[in-house]
Amino acid sequence: MKSKNRCAFFDIDGTLARQSLMINHFKQLVRFELIDERVYQQQIRDVYELYEKRYDDYDNYLNILAQVYREELRKIDPQFNGFISKQVVDKYGEIVYRYTRNRIRYHQKQGHMIFFISGSPDFLVKEMAEKYKITAYRATIYPTKDNHYTGEVIPMWDSNSKDRALNELIQKYDIDLKKSYAYGDTTGDLSMLQRVGNKIAINPTKEMVLEIRKNKSQYESIKIVVERKDIIYHLTPDVEIEC
Repeated sequence: MKSKNRCAFFDIDGTLARQSLMINHFKQLVRFELIDERVYQQQIRDVYELYEKRYDDYDNYLNILAQVYREELRKIDPQFNGFISKQVVDKYGEIVYRYTRNRIRYHQKQGHMIFFISGSPDFLVKEMAEKYKITAYRATIYPTKDNHYTGEVIPMWDSNSKDRALNELIQKYDIDLKKSYAYGDTTGDLSMLQRVGNKIAINPTKEMVLEIRKNKSQYESIKIVVERKDIIYHLTPDVEIEC
């Protein structure tokens, strides 16, 4: 009987990429004057500065930018956006965590299938998937109609969406979950981590660590990895957290 396939599931932003692909794409659209600089100044700058000075959190900044981003995309030609997306990944695609890049290389050498399951826009994840030569990807979809973005979003950043994507990939690629791996950094990635035999939280958010603590039986064998400057730390779930 043929054995099932081993694989590794990776989130991207915060797990592989050190900078948000969407934020870098937004900035590139401003540089190309496809998004008016005044949009940034009037709607994004203040909340970004609060985050930059650590008076507000990253998620609030990202959520506000994402709302503006979705509306501004409606004005942009999807084909030209494909060109810009490639430029963004060419420029920022290697600004990644060393630990995660090494793990991708490890899985490639082992002959494991590799999947990106990411909340980043599909047109950016497509470029990252090609860059890192992975098996397949699932990402947040920004639908188009009549050669325009509709302003709608089909998300892939939440746990339920990632769980559905996981089910699809498991069936399509005949995956052995007990011998497979998952890497993530937020609570949206917990559905991936729960289901595989090898769970790795990379630079986890406070909310993720608290959730792991609350459900210890589901994450008994989890590894927590934090990469800071040129040091990689391996921590336990009971690591001290300052709120």
